Amino acid sequence: MLSLTNILSVLLLFIPVSIAGHFLHWSEPIIFITSALAIIPLAAWMGTATEEIAVVLGPALGGLLNATFGNATELIIALVALNAGLIDVVKASITGSIIGNLLLVMGFSMLLGGLKYKEQTFQPIVARVNASSLNLAVIAMLLPTAVDYTSTGIDADAVQKLSIAVSIVLIGVYGLTLLFSMKTHTYLYDLDLAELDSEELSQSNLDGDNDHGEVNLPLWISVLLGCTLLVAVESEFLVSTLEVATKELGLTALFTGVILVPIIGNAAEHATAVTVAMKDKMDLSVSVALGSSLQIALFVAPVLVLAGYVMGKPMDLNFNPFELVAVAVSVLIANSISSDGRSNWLEGSLLLAAYIVLGFSFYFHPVMSGIG
Repeated sequence: MLSLTNILSVLLLFIPVSIAGHFLHWSEPIIFITSALAIIPLAAWMGTATEEIAVVLGPALGGLLNATFGNATELIIALVALNAGLIDVVKASITGSIIGNLLLVMGFSMLLGGLKYKEQTFQPIVARVNASSLNLAVIAMLLPTAVDYTSTGIDADAVQKLSIAVSIVLIGVYGLTLLFSMKTHTYLYDLDLAELDSEELSQSNLDGDNDHGEVNLPLWISVLLGCTLLVAVESEFLVSTLEVATKELGLTALFTGVILVPIIGNAAEHATAVTVAMKDKMDLSVSVALGSSLQIALFVAPVLVLAGYVMGKPMDLNFNPFELVAVAVSVLIANSISSDGRSNWLEGSLLLAAYIVLGFSFYFHPVMSGIG
């Protein structure tokens, strides 16, 4: 029987294949594809290891660990790309992650869940809080670009300093959202998890043994560290072949950064959101989709800006205007659909249609000037 576990087990074979391809100097497209496929199961195992360790640490530290490592795979890929000087690809992956979680993940979840259940419900107040935070993130991402386009003679150093200041504010807001969800208003977020027993949680990840009675902490710490190391290695392969591979495959760097890289980094998390939605746990599914978008906008993007400053790479929040339009449209339609706390298959179809239209737009958009 074809299951998520079987698929991930098969994809693990691409780890030695991609490593062999690197040392045997195979063509860039082959190394790019095999390393991308190898990252998917590693991301899934990182997620499972994080959850197991979180059980031992308790609700507070465990929640913080989950919040910190929620997009660890994508952060590693972005850091490797940033170190390689592919700053436009890093920015594209940030916008692509937000768009993908809001439209692709939530769209598939609502569509497939709605085909099984006529109507599904989730906490509207949580959706509204997430919507407000996402609106702030869009404004924060828009301002450095607006300053650059409405000013004459402003230099890149000033834009980067503005981006650093905005990033510090966003990280502060992210800290407040963690305080809200894990301390002062935990009852809003615990409702769906209370209904989701340990067996369902294990099935939604790797269909493995998730008996939280006795967690082998050293084992799962080793798994987390090992997967993190392998993700870093595979990310190096992916990034080093990205420019040549995308050209030979007929793709632009913009399309690769916005569409392909986020799907690669978050494939396992996407599968989890869809799986729990089909079990009528839409609260958890929406939390995964919106929570991941928030983490990208309020934590990952600011961290990359600060990391770029430390690494001597001029990373800022001055995005391509078309990317900002796409993010604003995604946030607008996602907030509109999720505001009532109810979902059905048609609303899922609308989100997917919006993602497909944006995907076509990015595919036909000219190649970014920052690469090649």
